Amino acid sequence: MQLPDTRFSRLADALIERIGTLASWLWAALLVVIVVNVIMRYAFSMGRIEFEELQWHLYSAGFLIAMSFAVKTDSHIRVDVVRLKLSGRMQAWIELYGLILLLLPFVAVMLLYAAPFVINSFLDGEVSSSPGGLAYRWLIKSMLLVGFGLLLLAALSRLMRVWAFLFK
Repeated sequence: MQLPDTRFSRLADALIERIGTLASWLWAALLVVIVVNVIMRYAFSMGRIEFEELQWHLYSAGFLIAMSFAVKTDSHIRVDVVRLKLSGRMQAWIELYGLILLLLPFVAVMLLYAAPFVINSFLDGEVSSSPGGLAYRWLIKSMLLVGFGLLLLAALSRLMRVWAFLFK
């Protein structure tokens, strides 16, 4: 199903594309951190908790940003076995209801609860509970706001495109 572009979707999709392309380098950085960590642990018997935590931080940031990119490119997981047998118009209706009733409320709840989560972490000066762990725990927690903010932008862009397909 080819959806028409709208002015908003062109701007939002371009922003998500740029951020997604930049964020794709997080996976290369993650690979380097993992390789260095493994070499240090097995070749030199030096385990570093900073590298362990950095792996999870990079993975989390990459995953949270990739969610919006997947919605933008329509490469996210869905039940295609059923969907592909439907007409384009019926697919668009299912997409519309899925966005309005499932994705947008989920994103709203995540943003609503993530904001105080990040703010409290920042105000408390939260650091890793592990000795030698990373400081600035609020920084990785703020990726919840970034990731779900981008997902909201992607969902609204998709919603505008589906709306234009159905009602114009």
